[in-house]
Parts: sequence; C-alpha cells; structure tokens
Amino acid sequence: MTEHGLADGISSIPADEWNHLVGDESPFLEWEWLASLEEAGTLSARTGWEPRPLVVREEGQLVAACPLYLKQHSEGEFVFDWGWAQAAENAGISYYPKMLVGVPFTPVTGGRMLVAPDADRALWLQHLGQCLRETCVGNQLSGVHVNFCREDEIEALNSLGFLTRFGLQYHWSNNDYSSFEDYLQQFRSKRRNQIRRERRELERQGVVVETFVGASIPDSLFAPMYQFYLATIKHNPWGRQYLNFPFFELLRDCFRERLVFIVARRGDEFIGGTFNVTKGDTLYGRYWGATEPLRYLHFNVCYYAAVEYCIEAGIARFEPGAGGEYKQLRGFDARPTRSAHFLSDPRLSQAVERFLEAERDHVDETIDWYTERSALKSTPK
Repeated sequence: MTEHGLADGISSIPADEWNHLVGDESPFLEWEWLASLEEAGTLSARTGWEPRPLVVREEGQLVAACPLYLKQHSEGEFVFDWGWAQAAENAGISYYPKMLVGVPFTPVTGGRMLVAPDADRALWLQHLGQCLRETCVGNQLSGVHVNFCREDEIEALNSLGFLTRFGLQYHWSNNDYSSFEDYLQQFRSKRRNQIRRERRELERQGVVVETFVGASIPDSLFAPMYQFYLATIKHNPWGRQYLNFPFFELLRDCFRERLVFIVARRGDEFIGGTFNVTKGDTLYGRYWGATEPLRYLHFNVCYYAAVEYCIEAGIARFEPGAGGEYKQLRGFDARPTRSAHFLSDPRLSQAVERFLEAERDHVDETIDWYTERSALKSTPK
C-alpha cells in the first residue's frame, strides 16, 4: 500500500531513511544539514520557514520525498519572485503562504524530488509532482516552487503544468590541472598577470591563507567563522541573517567531515574566512566574511585558495554560490540553473509564463555572451 503525507520536519524522519534517498546527491540535502537548521531554530512557522517534508511510503518503507517548506515570505530562496507576489497582490490574489521545495538559504542545484535508489525514479517523480500539485490546490495555496532542481525533475513537472524558469551561476571546472600555475597558464596574459598581482598583494600585507578540511578543522575555528558570516551581513545593505551560532555548533558535531574552512591569518589573528562544503567531486562555497577590509582578500580566500585546494584534491567542480560577474574574470564560466513553478490561479500563471519566456531568452543570450568572452583561452568541457 502507498501512503503519502507531510511530516513535521526533517528531524521527525529517521536519519538513515532520509539519507538513503539522498545517496550521492547534494550534501545540503542530507539529514544532518537540514535537521541542524531545524534544531537551531532557523526553520519554523515563526521564521516563515515551516518544514513540512512530503514523504511517500510503500508498505511502510520510505520510497520518495521532497524537502518541502510552507513559506510566509520570499526571503532566503535565491530564485526571486517578489515581482510575482506584487502582481498577485495587485490582482487580489493571496500569494502567501506558498509551498517551496528546496534547500533553505542555499542556491545550489540538486535533486529536489528524492527517490530510493532501487525504485523507478521516473514513476515516483510523477507521483511526487502530482502530490505537490494536489496539496497546493487542496489547501488553496497560491503555488508550488521547486528551486534549483534537476533536468529530469523539470521534465516530470512540465508534464504536470509547472512552468520552467532559468537562471545562471558561475562555476569553475577542473580541466585536469596539475597545479595552480598550470591553471593560470589557461588565462590570457592580461588576466594571468592581474591574478598574480592580487596574490602577491596579500603576501605583501603579511597575510597567510590556510585550508582546514574535515577532522583537521579545530573547534576554535567555528566561532570566528560565524563572526565572519555576521560581518558580511552587517557590511552589505542586502544582508540578511538567517543562521545563528547554534547551527554552526551543530555542524561542528555532526557535519564536520563535509566541511572545508579556508581562513586568512595575520600573525596569530584570523581576519577572514570562507565556509565551504564538499561531497563527491564538488566543492560548494557558502559563507564568507572578514574583520578587516584588505585589498584582494576576498578573491584570494574565496576563489584562488579554493581553486588551489580543488586542484590538489582532484575535485572536478567548484560552485562558489550565487551572483558575482567578477567571478567570470577569474575563470568561472556561466552555467544555467533551473526551477519549476506551479501557480494555481490561471491569471497569475499566464502572466508569469509570458514573463518567463522573455527572461529565458535573456538568460540564454547572457550565457552565450559570457561563453564567447571566457577569461580562459579555451573553456573547459
């Protein structure tokens, strides 16, 4: 017998059952990451992120699931729909609450419809998509938004009336580089010389950059890393604090093997750092900050040191996060991202569909433009 329903948070599901569905997927889908967000109090009805994962069981066994949240706002999603919310309000349509399938505060592509590895994925994608749509309509919600999802999920959701939205990010690819110097040789001379100047400038300021991986990360680094995270929020008008220190402490205890901390030190004092997560062949950049506004500190810690680590560790891809056209100048090429959206009101759905058609053309043109103007002599495949 097949049963489906909404659970009271990821933490209510046994970790081994959930992680069995995650398998080799993104580390941000793993029980330890999502349950830690809940336990730290960052995800709740109070914060506008009520965790209600969709779970499907067959003969009592968890066979499929979605990390689903009931949202009271559009903060922390990185697929921006504030314009849609305003259009809905203007038309007298209640936009919130809405359903969001994704990873909170994390613009990283990964499976959003999780299926047991021994199950028929295509079949269960259809089933999950239908459940999402029926839950939305049955509860008179404005829509379902499935952010940063996989291509096969897009295909399944399209067949159920979901609209596709494209975005772009800048990713680094390891083209079998033997060293950072080998990587530099792939740049045109002007950019290559600029990167060397930026690296020398940090040395001139007496700054040392160090990388700590997994078990080698000392407990004492978690508090400074949290302060670096706060510093970025405080120094940027768009900054929003979604995380708290208890979340960092929980990751210290249950997720450390996935972490890569790259920190800048001057003397005995840590002055900046970046919080990264790794799994399989990919490194993900998450949080960055500094207590001193040193020239080129950001580029050296967030990008050059991370790329150097990827080359040394044999990591194939580095996804540093959302935004930042300056990444393209440093060897990160534009790549498409995808999301799927079901809007229950036909008027709003038709208006959004027209918008997405125009936006999709713009994204395609932008990616083509950056590809033709890659900072590298030849773009890695």
